[in-house]
Amino acid sequence: MNLVTLLPFIVLIGAMFLMTRSAKKKQQAAAQMRNEMTPGTGVRTIGGMYATVKEIGEDTVTLEVAPGVHAIYAKNSIGAVLEDEEYNRIVHGLPDALTDDAPVVPDDASSLTEAESPKTDLSKDGDADETPKLDLGKSDEPKDGKSDGEAGAK
Repeated sequence: MNLVTLLPFIVLIGAMFLMTRSAKKKQQAAAQMRNEMTPGTGVRTIGGMYATVKEIGEDTVTLEVAPGVHAIYAKNSIGAVLEDEEYNRIVHGLPDALTDDAPVVPDDASSLTEAESPKTDLSKDGDADETPKLDLGKSDEPKDGKSDGEAGAK
């Protein structure tokens, strides 16, 4: 056999090896993360629920999903073990500590303009009470001379 005919098979076997190797690394990292859980740690399940770890068993984890409400989950259902700061920020809504390096962004653009900017007067003669009326193409009187509610019998 020729090397050119074997080359596609060699490349295919190499690609399969690399894919299984990266998947195995991800599984090992997830298992290590689950093994590092301790009671009191905040976690996120694969379903997106945030809870606190109460007890850790062989294949199960008891989670406190609300104060006084405990549920038993499989260890494989833990999607992420969160740090205390991140868990408190997400679950309790505690703001992150502001750093001095972070720029302060104003809520509106008024603070970005001059403090005493002159106001523009859009009225024609300086009379601010009189606003121009908008003509929408309707007149107050009907075109056929009949008022609303009158039948138009011929």
